[in-house]
Amino acid sequence: MAVDTVTNNFTNLNAKSSAKDAATTAAESSERFLKLLVAQMQNQDPLNPMDNAQVTSQIAQINTVSGIEKLNGTVGSLSTQFLQMQAVQGASLVGREVIVPGNKMDIDDGKGQGGFQIDAAADNVKIEIQNAAGQTIKTVNLGAQGAGMHSFDWADAGSYDNTSGITFKVTATSGSNTLKSTALMRDKVTAISTANNNLVLDLEKAGGVNYDQVKAFN
Repeated sequence: MAVDTVTNNFTNLNAKSSAKDAATTAAESSERFLKLLVAQMQNQDPLNPMDNAQVTSQIAQINTVSGIEKLNGTVGSLSTQFLQMQAVQGASLVGREVIVPGNKMDIDDGKGQGGFQIDAAADNVKIEIQNAAGQTIKTVNLGAQGAGMHSFDWADAGSYDNTSGITFKVTATSGSNTLKSTALMRDKVTAISTANNNLVLDLEKAGGVNYDQVKAFN
């Protein structure tokens, strides 16, 4: 019986076992393999003995599988612990203001504020302030702006407030080209949660936002 035959038997045995019981562990697979290997060595043809290199290779492979299984378990445990630690530390963010992607205007005492990010320098940046119906009620031309994050003010917000549904649209241009821009807004952290191995900030306006979406803390 050749080593390849044992390997094939081992593979078939694993396949049948997996169909019966998906929870079979790498340790159990290793044990079955070693039993088959010992049985083969005891019944090998003296005139055609097993190749030591092949035997060593097969043992090394099964040990590698077992090691990877243990490593995956360790990494999974560390990932869970790290996420829990993040959640505990993130609790200190509750009540703090953050800057995140979004186009809702922050209005306080008749003054509105928003922000944006552009990847390249612009000849002109135009801000269109819109009401809850999507109609433009004010246009602010900011002129040339460099690449990066910027903020702007709307000084005459009048009687509007954060319940008025005021939003804004950013248009950045360089010559005849329209540049990629991201609207940014100020929001407040109301709670911390975890979902799909991510730390999630529950925000007053935007709702749930992954921690890695936060651009800055106020």
